[in-house]
Amino acid sequence: MVVRVQRDDFDIGREMDALLAGRRDIGGVASFTGLVRAFSDARNVGALTLEHYPGMTEKALAAIEAEARERFDIQASLIVHRFGRMEPGERIVLVIAASAHRGEAFRAAEFLMDWLKTKAPFWKSEETPDGPQWVEARAADDNAVERWS
Repeated sequence: MVVRVQRDDFDIGREMDALLAGRRDIGGVASFTGLVRAFSDARNVGALTLEHYPGMTEKALAAIEAEARERFDIQASLIVHRFGRMEPGERIVLVIAASAHRGEAFRAAEFLMDWLKTKAPFWKSEETPDGPQWVEARAADDNAVERWS
């Protein structure tokens, strides 16, 4: 079980290989990679900046990952979340969940992303033609996490 918050980009293949190295108990792996979009709420976005509090953020991500382990039968998981300034097309987040069976891996990965979107302490600012805009919480994200209650 791995959680990392970092400024630098990540290599999806390397991350998956490292997580699964030597494992023979895993039959299904589900992953999600989030990217910076060039638009948001009908606004053009030139870049996205994510801020966080070191220490607090890692602790919150570890709690989210621990919750996934309690709810789902997963043998391995990974959360890599970037911070800093990123341009459209750049990777922001990687979630991998691995289990003996694909269903648990799919559900765990979806749970992890839903909880990251609502419970991870990151603050997002978008660079738009009208200047920087803080990103507000979205009702759709809150609705998605409610189904896990």
